[in-house]
Amino acid sequence: MARNEQLIRQHKLLEILERYRFGRTLSELRDEVVDELGLLSLHTRSVHRDLEALQAAGIDVGTHEVPRGRVWKLGPRFRGSHRIAATATELMALSLGRDLMLPLAGTPFWSGIESFWHKIQESLPEAVYRHYEKYRRFLHVLGVPTKSYAKQQGILKSLNRSILERRVVEIRYRSMGADKAAPRRIHPYAVVLYHSSLYIVADACDVADREESIRHLKLDRFEKATALDEWFEPRKDLDIQKHLQTSIGIFAGAKPKNFRIRISHLAARWVTEDPWHPNQNIQQNKDGSIVLRVTAAHELEIIPRVLALGAEAEILSPASCRKAMASTVARLAEIYAVNS
Repeated sequence: MARNEQLIRQHKLLEILERYRFGRTLSELRDEVVDELGLLSLHTRSVHRDLEALQAAGIDVGTHEVPRGRVWKLGPRFRGSHRIAATATELMALSLGRDLMLPLAGTPFWSGIESFWHKIQESLPEAVYRHYEKYRRFLHVLGVPTKSYAKQQGILKSLNRSILERRVVEIRYRSMGADKAAPRRIHPYAVVLYHSSLYIVADACDVADREESIRHLKLDRFEKATALDEWFEPRKDLDIQKHLQTSIGIFAGAKPKNFRIRISHLAARWVTEDPWHPNQNIQQNKDGSIVLRVTAAHELEIIPRVLALGAEAEILSPASCRKAMASTVARLAEIYAVNS
């Protein structure tokens, strides 16, 4: 058993009890913990011990006799200690964040967002909520894809559990361009939301070179994920936050490259208004053009952005990327020449 498995169960029990005002029996709690954590089995004695541990930690949870039996539920001291106060401005900011998170619909993350949102709505004075509604009519969020991960909910639960418990995961994954999914074993580290899609940062067991083994696996391409009764030691040489900051996109690469792009004075403003990366460097030229220096893990993070600017942008280095861009442009010229 993983050392923190009991702590994970206790946290899940607390989440479940928060959802049920009238409590749950031991058997009901056991069944929900098994389902939501993807466990193979769990005895009610373990659930009872976890509930006693919560009580020992000072959390107001107790038993009550009801017609259907003895139930466990949170007491008034627990609920009272979680009162929420918010201003109309804070509510506005939270609602915008909620709209931006719509691609998480169907995941446990979205359930948490919705639960918290409803708690705030219930606890706010009516005047504050009316003030919020009045101004919310004039503020809108666009550009968020109508995407849902409801079909991958079970897969995401298994992956979340495995990240917390450091379990090895066996997956069936269909790579881009592959005819069918292939089996793989991974050590999952984190979930990343990027451009409305979820990615799993993981160490791929089938890649021998440790400098190349970190992968960003798109959740859409998972067909199955099974948490094994095997555990792994986290890599000491991997800082997830630093790892994700080394590139402008979601491609994984052991050694990010430095790119230089010349951008004309007509397009320079697009790049200064919408930066490609927080750590990009811009050299201003006398004619109004700029030279953009940025780090990326893969050429495919650069080429589409340059193509979007048309003839107003030119890749200067590295030479390999410049060559790939020339090949792409040549192919495009062929296509449009044939169809013209």
